[in-house]
Amino acid sequence: MLLKFNLSVESPGRQEQQFSFLIDTERQSFQPDSEGKISFANTSVVIAQPRPTLSFQHLVGEAISEKSKQGHVRTAETYKSALNSFNRFVHGRAVALNEVTSSLMTDYENYLKQKGVCMNSISFYMRILKAIYRRAINRHLVDDCMPFKNVYTGVAKTTKRAVGIDVIRKIKSLEPLDEKERLARDMFLFSFYTRGMSFIDMAYLKKKDLKDGFLYYTRKKTGQNLCIKWGPHMQNIVDSYPSCNDTYLLPIIHDDGSDGRNQYKYRLCVINKSLNAMARRLSLSCNLTMYVARHSWASIARSIDIPLSIISDAMGHTSEKMTTIYLKSIDQSRIHNENDRLINLIHQD
Repeated sequence: MLLKFNLSVESPGRQEQQFSFLIDTERQSFQPDSEGKISFANTSVVIAQPRPTLSFQHLVGEAISEKSKQGHVRTAETYKSALNSFNRFVHGRAVALNEVTSSLMTDYENYLKQKGVCMNSISFYMRILKAIYRRAINRHLVDDCMPFKNVYTGVAKTTKRAVGIDVIRKIKSLEPLDEKERLARDMFLFSFYTRGMSFIDMAYLKKKDLKDGFLYYTRKKTGQNLCIKWGPHMQNIVDSYPSCNDTYLLPIIHDDGSDGRNQYKYRLCVINKSLNAMARRLSLSCNLTMYVARHSWASIARSIDIPLSIISDAMGHTSEKMTTIYLKSIDQSRIHNENDRLINLIHQD
């Protein structure tokens, strides 16, 4: 017959530890062994190893270090953002794994709402923390009490982030007030001209990527190789900014010897700030960011009946399996021609 007992042991300077005892009343010997089992007349006592007392934040920190070592810099940054938000909520207090309950996460969600955080950002934080919690379960560090069952982890529809062809023309014609606005306008247009190229991909473009009238680059997000037909409007922008070094094509990363990612993030912040100032001058009803250029290219391309399959391939989308399969047979010249057609719309008198 097996009997189970629980024992709490607290020693000075250490947290309380839980031990489980299994007593086998049919055992007829008295003999300790190396596995923590003590046997004596009619009984056998097994002392289970206590679970490590790790904080929830410690596990998030482990994941951040792991992602950084694997080269997933952007993922590590998003984990760090979630950790910082959660730490602000608990005022920096270390939260034990068994304290991560449905009540705690519901309170965290309400805290974010009160701070004016949008639902998609709330879901973003919750999904990251949920992934960390699942890892703790898989490592047998905590029993699953389903702490995320009552919080939002979905994806809400976002406000449209595209502008029409008329707005793109206004941006092109706008006389910048200073060098910051000029750079912001030109980088916005360069993204549009290059089929909505994301800013991080623009930042890391190198002079050697421009060959024989084509620009070749690999998307940071997906690793997909893309090719863009080079045109005079793109060249005019590049010519407007004398190179600060011998490596990069655009004036985003200046010092090749320091942390390029920090330079890219700083430049993006400055450019988006200038774009929003331009939006106010143009009396636009929406915010203007570099991401708007990407959305606008896709939206305007669709409005002039460029096939969805060509748009997807041109932008390097890989998330739709059927689209990806179909795109393998698309003639690249059609993509280049459709992009030329779209750019010409912007420059029509």
